[in-house]
This record gives sequence, structure tokens and C-alpha cells, in this order.
Amino acid sequence: MLGRRDLLKTSGATALATMLPHSAGAATADALRAAPPTGPREIVSLDAGWRFHLGHASDPARDFGFGRSHDTFAKSGDAGTPVAEAKFDASGWETVSLPHDWAVDLPFERFGPAGSDADKTGSFQGFKPLGRMWPASSVGWYRIVLPLPKGDAGRRLLLQFDGVSRDCRVILNGFFVGANESGYAPFELDITDFAKPGEDNVLVVRCDVSLGEAWSYEGAGLYRAVRLVRTAPVHVRQYGATVRSTVGAQGATTQILTEIVNDGPAVPAQVRSIVSDATGRVVATLLSDPITLPEWATLTTTQQTLIARPTLWSLETPHLYTLTTEILVGGVVVDNDRTHFGIRTLRFDADKGFFLNGRPVKIKGTCNHQDHAGVGFAVPDSLHVWRLEQLKAMGANAYRSTHHPAAPAILAACDRMGILVLEETRQMSSNAEAMSQLDRMVRRGRNHPSIFLWSIGNEEIHRGTETGARIAETMKRRIYQLDGTRLVTEAFNGKFGEGASRVLDVMGCNYYLDAIDGYHASHPTVPMIGTETGSTVMTRGEYARNDAEGFVPAYDKEYPRWATTAEKWWSFYDERAFLSGGFVWTEFDYRGEPTPFERWPENVSNFGQMDLCGFPKDNYHYYRAWWGSAPVLHLFPHWNWPGREGKPVSVWVHSNCAEVELLLNERSLGRKPVVRNRHLEWEVPYAPGKITARGFRDGRQILTAERATTGAAARIGLSSDRRRLAPGEVAVVRAAVLDAQRREVATASNMLRFALSGDARLLGVGNGDPRSLEPDHAPQRSAFNGLCMALIQAGPRGGPIRLEARGDGLAPAMLPLIGARA
Repeated sequence: MLGRRDLLKTSGATALATMLPHSAGAATADALRAAPPTGPREIVSLDAGWRFHLGHASDPARDFGFGRSHDTFAKSGDAGTPVAEAKFDASGWETVSLPHDWAVDLPFERFGPAGSDADKTGSFQGFKPLGRMWPASSVGWYRIVLPLPKGDAGRRLLLQFDGVSRDCRVILNGFFVGANESGYAPFELDITDFAKPGEDNVLVVRCDVSLGEAWSYEGAGLYRAVRLVRTAPVHVRQYGATVRSTVGAQGATTQILTEIVNDGPAVPAQVRSIVSDATGRVVATLLSDPITLPEWATLTTTQQTLIARPTLWSLETPHLYTLTTEILVGGVVVDNDRTHFGIRTLRFDADKGFFLNGRPVKIKGTCNHQDHAGVGFAVPDSLHVWRLEQLKAMGANAYRSTHHPAAPAILAACDRMGILVLEETRQMSSNAEAMSQLDRMVRRGRNHPSIFLWSIGNEEIHRGTETGARIAETMKRRIYQLDGTRLVTEAFNGKFGEGASRVLDVMGCNYYLDAIDGYHASHPTVPMIGTETGSTVMTRGEYARNDAEGFVPAYDKEYPRWATTAEKWWSFYDERAFLSGGFVWTEFDYRGEPTPFERWPENVSNFGQMDLCGFPKDNYHYYRAWWGSAPVLHLFPHWNWPGREGKPVSVWVHSNCAEVELLLNERSLGRKPVVRNRHLEWEVPYAPGKITARGFRDGRQILTAERATTGAAARIGLSSDRRRLAPGEVAVVRAAVLDAQRREVATASNMLRFALSGDARLLGVGNGDPRSLEPDHAPQRSAFNGLCMALIQAGPRGGPIRLEARGDGLAPAMLPLIGARA
């Protein structure tokens, strides 16, 4: 195994990656070898069995010959690299599974001298060596052997990619079969003509991140799922079944549009659409009249039915219907497709905000990057779900994917969990590539009931210009053609009322609170929403600004010049019915953009209500108090301040109780009334012992919170919100340093070492320290302010799993888990 520093010094060096069990690749091969059914489609996951190697962005000799002179692609079938040849030996390459992000394993590198533009650029990329100045680590090659059975002859073979970072070339059996620019847009390639049924087929994907798309860390490689789809020549197009429902007094009039691809001679066919509710009960079956599909063409059919007494999709009851689409030729089902959808009504009112199913809903949302400690951009589906669970526990009801389309697992989970989604495209332009990305985003998302609004851009330079207005018109027109059931917004930071803003259905406001009332007064018929708000900077567990160490206090006090505190923005929005709500920046910390310290070694933002591991900061509880319905009483800071005896410590409480009393060592410091959307604050002379908060409603004490002065670190505590794991599911393990009385030591920084047994793997580690240069894939991690995290992913065989944690001078801990058999 190469050392981390060697990655950038060795020709074609291999990035560090977590090894897969040998059986994973074999399982993929077995699924591919299996004779395909003669009827409906078959979907085979290609997430296991890949080989990975770094290439080189500017030297063909170190990039497996790619780009050598004009030879590459000079002749079809000759990709110009031996990697694409069947005889190529990739046994020395790393074995990886998807999702995979090679960038997260690259060593941290300082980009330039302190304070230089290069140093700032490095901080915004999380100090990972990616980009044109790092050609040796900005290209990655993926290779997999696909054994296709002879039965695949005569079928259509489609490769589907949910997301590849970034500029990629896809090669099958030496033939260039397609490319994709954006790291976030899904894409599909028809490989039928290039495939060799009955033989081993070599699939190669080259990814180049020399040029990025964002101003923060965005990973590298096959960081979302890949699959092979086998269909008949007559089949439903990807995202080709569309359901549109109109709710009326008699029920929901439901229109079903089906795009049918015929890759063959003209043939008569029928479409059967079966609609089932969440219990599996069939509520409608529709069979079309016979239609003649033209040869080598796509045709769209329309069917309509009435669903009486529909169960509406809502935040409280996210009911999903299932559409099963069957294509029949000669009375035989040759293809089928399944689509989940919901029935609900959406309405924006310029005076009263947003309405879901006729009821007013204030948007309490968060902006989110796809980035997590331990895995980077390679977030497994179950970890996406865990992150959404934390969002919902905070009281949030909406998710904004910033600034790109969300992962499919996120959309599916939001549908199931009752979370609204503001879906946003990456490139605000009407050029062919940007419009293609927009098409794919809308086609994929238009059946998801969670998506309530489309965003065509974020803080674009041309937003306030006539050019921007023309671009917005073109993009909006295309969205209406593809969907037509949702409105369109764009996130504006200033220039409200100018350029593209007059094209928008809903005015999206990033910050600029002082401009909102004026815009509403001058544009009284335009609904408004806070597309990006807040931006308080906070370091978990720190309570004083320390520029030398790179820490900002976790009090809701510090923010960049364009932003506000959580308390200020939410109070402002909550008081104005015409504002539909807003999305706080951000739910989680993320790599890059480490405001306010844009310098080495700061590599993680401070914007999150949770840190990069998902450990809550104190502001998380502010939102719990004012966004949720359960009683909340959160007291901070910790009470370990040696050397500060007698000096004042600012003590805060986030609570939605009617009154809160604070006590120091059982002595009352007074009771204060709670003001809506505000916090409580006391200045308390420090004395070792404990501070206690008591929450009251209707004169009765209902909650108590306490912070005690702890002893020295003595042991480890392990916990997880789930103990039983399905195959592939991830447990987020919280490792805390405790004193002898099992109280968390909020200032501890002990190194913890992890050991795992059973059918599972240690997927990654983290601690939430925005300056940490420790690796994400390692068997140990230092605690940051008392905590660190381990991600445990269950394997397919099931059975007992044991995670042990040890640290010098600490009593060890063991966490038992159970893996379910596949």
C-alpha cells in the first residue's frame, strides 16, 4: 500500500480506498451472468467489483496513454488506452465499491503561503489537492469486467449513472460510448451496439476533476450508484412515466403519460397502468387501446382515471401511491416500470405564504451539501436517511439541495418521511449542456411529491441583467413543458426586482433582510421565500472567539457581513405571513468555505447547525425550540472553566417553556420569562459544581437541564440510534470521553482506537474539528471537545457485530450491533 504522501509522487499512484470483501465483486458478476428473463426488465446494481487507479491530467504517459497525440478516439473501437483492453491487468489496482470518493483519501496539501490567494483557494476546496495545479490527483480511472450472458442478444442494454464527479468519459470494449460534464446530473447511456453477449465486457470510466463546479469541496469519482438495465426493444423511457393529479370534490383526476421507446421495427402494443395505494390495494387499472409504435421512435400515450377519496401526501401523513407500467406486445408483458407518486395540492399566496393541501405551512428548511465525515461525497443511502432524520428531529420540514440536484436516495426518503424539497439545478444557463442537465433534473423529479419548487440558480452573477432574464425565461419555459405542476424560483442575493427576478413565479431571497419589505411593497402580487438565510458561524463546544486557533463561539452571535444570526432571521420571517419561510445555511458543516478563517489548516465550514459528523451545536436546539412542538430546554456552555473562578461566564438557554429559572450550585440566579423566538442569557461568575436550568409552563416545572464540572477523562461511552442493521446500512456511532462518574468531558481530546468484528466494516471516522488533518479512513480518531464518530456498515451475511473502542488511560467500551441477513 502506498503512503499518503506517495500518492502525488508516484506515476499513476493508487488512491487509498476501503477494501471490499472478495465476494462483493463475485456477486455482481453472478448477477450479470444469470440468463435474463424473456419478459420484463432486469436491473443489476454495478456498485461492487470496481478497480480504481489515479491517472494524470496533463501527462499521457502517466495517464495510461490517454490523450497521446491524436491517437485517442482516432478510430472507433480504439479508445487510445490499454485500460480498455480485455488483456489489461488491473489486479494491482485498488478494489472499491460505490459510492466512492477518491478525493477524501488524498493527503491535505497547503496550496500557497499564508494569506495568499492560493491559500484561500485551498481553504475553499478543503485543502485537498484537486484542480489544474494538481494534475497527478485530479484524474481517476474506474474499471469493471461485465460478464454478459448470450441471452442479452436482442435486448437493449442501458447504463444508468446517478452522479459522477466530474467530467467523465465512458468506454465499453474499447468504444467511447458517452460523456457527462456535471458531477450532479444523472445520465443514461445505451450500450447495446457495443456490448458482447456471451463474453466478458470491459467497462471503463475516466473522471477528471481538473475543473470544478462549486466553491467548496465536491468530491471526485463514482460517488453515486451505477446500474445496468436490461429491457426489451420496446420499453418505457427512463423517467418516462409521469403522473399528474388534480384534486376536486369527486376525488383526484389522475393523468398518466407514458413515453415508450421502440428500438426496432413497427409493432402493435398496449399500455397497462396499475395504481396501488400504500397498502398495496389496487385503486385503478387502465389498459390502452392497441397502438402502433413507429419503428425506431418514441411515442407518448395518455391515460386518465379518477381516484375517489384519495389519501393526500402531507408532512404528517406522507402517503405514496405506486404506478406499475406494463408494455404489452401480442398480449405479453415485454417491459415494466414502477413509479412512486403522491397526490397533494401546492399553492403560493403573495400575502399569506405557502399552502399544502389548502393548509398554510411555514417552510422551516435547511440548505445542504452532500458531504459527511468519514466518507466525503460517497454517502451511502442509509446515511442520507440518517442525516434527514437529524434534520427532522431539529424541527425542519424542508430540504434545499445546494447548489445542485439531490441524490435519488434523498428524494425517495423525503417522499417517505414527509419533507419538502427545493430542487435546484447546478448551472443557470440556456446553453445545450445546462438545458440537458435541467431536463434530467426535472424528468427525474417530477413524480416526487416532496419537491414543491424548482430553483434555476443561486446567486448568479447575471441574475440582475437582461441576459439573466432571457436565460430564466428559457429555463422556466422548459420546466413548464416537462412538468407544469410546480412554480419556479431563483436564489437572489441582492438585486431584488431586477433582471431575472421579474421572470420568477416565487422570489427567492438570500439574506438582505433590509430589502425584503421594500420588494414586497413594490411587488405585492409576487410570493416570496427565503432560499438562503442565517449563516451564523459556530464551532461545536467552543465559547470564545480564538483567531489563532481558528475557533468561533457556539453562541448565536457571529456571522459574515452579508448574513444574520439565527434569532434575527427567523424572528423576521416568522413575523411576516407573506414570507413562505426559509432555508438556513446550513444543516451540517461541510468541507471547504471555512468562514471566517480562509487559511491553512481550516478545511471545514462553520455554518452548520451540526458539525461534519452530525453532532448538534447549540443552535440546533434554538431551532428545536421554535420549529418543533415538543418542550425544549437546552442549557450551555459546559461547566469546566479551571482558572476562571469568579470571572463571568455567559450562560444561555434555548427554550420554548414559559419561564426558566437558573441555579448555580442550587442557588437561584433568578427566573426569566421566555420571549418567542428569543434566547435567555445570564452572566454567571464561575464556580466549580453545576449550573441547573428549570423550565416552567403554567407555573409547573416540566423540564430540567444541568451542566456539571466533570473530573478527568476516565472511560469511553459508545452509542448509536440503531442496533439492528440491514445489509449495507450504516450505524453512526457516537464515541464520548467520560469521567469516572460517566459524565461527558466536554473538553477532552483523547485519541480513541476502534476495533471491529463480525460481518461489517469501519466505513470512516470523524470528530467535527474544522481544522483536523486526520484521515477519514483510519482505525482511530482523536476526540474533539469530548466526541468523535465511527461509521459502521453492515455486510450481507448478518450476525453479531462488535465495535470496541480504547484509549490510553481510559476504560474501554464495547457496542454490540446485529446485522440482518440479506
